[in-house]
Amino acid sequence: MSNGNKVWGRRLKEIRTEMELSQKQLGIQAGLDPFVASTRINRYELGVHKADYKIAQRLAEILRIPAAYFYTEDDHLAEIMLIYHRANQKKKNELLKAARKLTEVG
Repeated sequence: MSNGNKVWGRRLKEIRTEMELSQKQLGIQAGLDPFVASTRINRYELGVHKADYKIAQRLAEILRIPAAYFYTEDDHLAEIMLIYHRANQKKKNELLKAARKLTEVG
């Protein structure tokens, strides 16, 4: 099991529990067979398997997050992704402006 799989699985579990969905509920909503939905999501969360990108996109859509959230290994960047994704357009513009200001030299 790779570190990337562990991070991917941890992120999936964090968001799923935040959304108060069971593994089975999430799997079924993602289009998995109801008989294997819980086991499959459990395997993803444990890092035993990583979903292909198409499944990751479906899971992200259901969980209302960007798919990229699953893939970044940097926890701070993942948090910034969620903050940005959940913000309205005005706040997104403000966040981008603030980020640009932070990188200015001088």
